[in-house]
Amino acid sequence: MAQVSINSDLGEWGSSMDSGERARLLQSPCVDTAPKSEGEASPEGLGRGTTSTLGAIFIVVNACLGAGLLNFPAAFSTAGGVAAGVALQMGMLVFIISGLVILAYCSQASNERTYQEVVWAVCGKLTGVLCEVTIAIYTFGTCIAFLIIIGDQQDKIIAVMAKEPEGAGGSPWYTDRKFTISLTAFLFILPLSIPREIGFQKYASFLSVVGTWYVTAIIIIKYIWPDKEMTPGDILTRPASWVAVFNAMPTICFGFQCHVSSVPVFNSMRQPKVKTWGGVVTAAMVIALAVYMGTGICGFLTFGAAVDPDVLLSYPSKDMAVAVARAFIILSVLTSYPILHFCGRAVVEGLWLRYQGMPVEEDVGRERRRRVLQTLVWFLLTLLLALFIPDIGKVISVIGGLAACFIFVFPGLCLIQAKLSEMEEVKPASWWALVSYGVLLVTLGAFIFGQTTANAIFVDLLA
Repeated sequence: MAQVSINSDLGEWGSSMDSGERARLLQSPCVDTAPKSEGEASPEGLGRGTTSTLGAIFIVVNACLGAGLLNFPAAFSTAGGVAAGVALQMGMLVFIISGLVILAYCSQASNERTYQEVVWAVCGKLTGVLCEVTIAIYTFGTCIAFLIIIGDQQDKIIAVMAKEPEGAGGSPWYTDRKFTISLTAFLFILPLSIPREIGFQKYASFLSVVGTWYVTAIIIIKYIWPDKEMTPGDILTRPASWVAVFNAMPTICFGFQCHVSSVPVFNSMRQPKVKTWGGVVTAAMVIALAVYMGTGICGFLTFGAAVDPDVLLSYPSKDMAVAVARAFIILSVLTSYPILHFCGRAVVEGLWLRYQGMPVEEDVGRERRRRVLQTLVWFLLTLLLALFIPDIGKVISVIGGLAACFIFVFPGLCLIQAKLSEMEEVKPASWWALVSYGVLLVTLGAFIFGQTTANAIFVDLLA
């Protein structure tokens, strides 16, 4: 695709370089990107990073895989079986990969290095603000989901340690779910969330990857050699309706959403070229697909329609191999929450500074007070909601709808705007095809988000 400069004049947005909109937000701590110099104008001048092609594949896979894999067996059940689940993932994978490539192209064309900055530069102020608000809501909802996951896994582990079945009456107060979630959150998550930087992610990433692969391996092994205690429910072979298939989309979107962190990864590469990036994300998504399909198929066939939204909850509490998997998930989530909170806090900080017209280089004391206040409010709200929303499936459905915006809607809008900005008198057939594809992406993302929102609002009210 031809390289063009899109809305490169920052003055178009009516704010200065000193305002919050130019702050570095959502820079992935996994990658090293050099700051842009004022003289950079060509896409070739974009970050001469240090990340190799193989390293970029690893980072994208790491950004993609996570606690979301626990919900894939339930997604297969919702979709109506293995055939429907596999077909749905394969079909969506094409759009997921294309969205990552579009973001890289627009990053080069706009000379920007983060997801929201690309949307700001390509689509304008209104869409940029909407993107930042969506990122903040998405990271907030994901933090809630992480706390619920901690509670789910702790319930099973505590049941084994206390030698009591889950939910048994007369349990000690210190085994109560609300107490254990709160204690874990205050002891571990809050101290990790307050610091200004999150450089510890480079250590947490390895732990997260090991835990993810271990969980997948255990689910596959337990399917091949099942325990006698595990009895599967009905094994669906076809979807009940097309609506059922679409209901599985939010989970898939949540699992494959790595688009927000993909732009800094692209700009950290030694050779940030769109063609090379296409190979990187294709390889990364194929690896992620293999992990998700292995988890989804084997988990679904092990429990059938009786599978829990969190597949680990379906296994017996006394299974030690699964208990280790639960411990891995807890450790992974404990380190992932501060990272997601950092991303959301950075967006909120940027919006606030832009609204107030404050310079980024303000005194350290004011920044520290505001950061601590933002962290405490964020932490307490997510904790309270996690304590009273025990169903992880509902949370995943809502944030999965938001993930569809990052995968489909914003990349589609960027593609449309990028092609519309090309001032060619005669539009080639490929131009119209790309614009049409952008419209398709926006429509698909809007459909998934709209359906998810409608289910979250109306289904619960009717129930």
